[in-house]
Amino acid sequence: MLCGSLRLALAQGPWRWQPRWQPVPRGPCARAGSRRPLSHPAAPCAPPQPLLAALRSRRLPMASLPQDCNNGCLEECMGEAGSNPVMGTLKLFEGMKAFRDVDNKIRLFRPNLNMDRMHRSALRATLPGFDKEELMECILQLVKLDQEWVPYSTSASLYIRPTLIGTEPSLGVKKPTKAMIFVILSPVGSYFSKETLNPVSLWANPKFVRAWKGGTGDCKMGGNYGSSLFAQCEAVENGCQQVLWLHGEDNQITEVGTMNLFLYWINEDGEEELATPPLDGIILPGVTRQSILDLARKWGEFKVSERYLTMGDLTTALEQNRVKEMFGSGTACIVCPVSDILYKGETLHIPSVENGTKLATRILDKLTDIQYGREESDWTIILS
Repeated sequence: MLCGSLRLALAQGPWRWQPRWQPVPRGPCARAGSRRPLSHPAAPCAPPQPLLAALRSRRLPMASLPQDCNNGCLEECMGEAGSNPVMGTLKLFEGMKAFRDVDNKIRLFRPNLNMDRMHRSALRATLPGFDKEELMECILQLVKLDQEWVPYSTSASLYIRPTLIGTEPSLGVKKPTKAMIFVILSPVGSYFSKETLNPVSLWANPKFVRAWKGGTGDCKMGGNYGSSLFAQCEAVENGCQQVLWLHGEDNQITEVGTMNLFLYWINEDGEEELATPPLDGIILPGVTRQSILDLARKWGEFKVSERYLTMGDLTTALEQNRVKEMFGSGTACIVCPVSDILYKGETLHIPSVENGTKLATRILDKLTDIQYGREESDWTIILS
């Protein structure tokens, strides 16, 4: 079942229910730090038709229901409770944001790509498939209910974390018969403390591997992140901020911490190129990654490639002064320049800052203009 605000909204109707405690109101009458209690409506009302359809169907198995189907649920969803698809034990999740734009409208940025990725991850984890449009509608209704938590700022946002887990009440390695989907919301500030892009230092050591062929590196699963923490701690102990994940005997460059990676350089053929590792099963298909590729290809000003890059390629390019910028990309930071890489006991300096982080800044400005409504784009969904 969906927890918290969304579960109550589905049970009582989003236009009638309000949380008992509401965020600080805006406007001239608002008092700093004040919270006013609200009462629940006298009687519940029916959910809107799209959500009603979700309640009555099994396209969101045990996800959008006010109560667990196998624990004394509503009468209309009990008929086929035992025939849901088999569900897995792994936890998977998504990361997306809602933005309050310059006209006070709330926008979501390319959420369809998050739903596609979550669906692929669910299938890989043997968790149930779900109707992506219905889940997206549920998330939109949740954000609409809690819209006062979307910061009144064009440098902050509301982080949205849809999560799907198996909930089989037993020990053992097997496919469970129950699963739960829920959504967490949290206001977040800017990734950078100042207006400038602060570069990060990376620790590259092939003794740790984030993902491998045939594994789940291209899925948004909790296990991928839990197993990365030890390496992250060692990176910090070595004076670096993030891990540069390598793969294979030739030390292929794959990802940076929890970000995709881009290299802006003059390649071996003398071409100006923006390159990022290909989606070969070990790379997470990031929404920001795809957006950067789409923008750069639309600009048509330099070669844009999804190709393999090795530490040897990077070291040679640095020696020949062919590297312009390197940066990570992700939902949290959008783009984050790289300044140094500690590799085999040697610090490789990346001249991102010396070159003005021009491309990273251009990408950041373009994407934030779209996210905050300064530029109209079909990449955003406006909350009605």
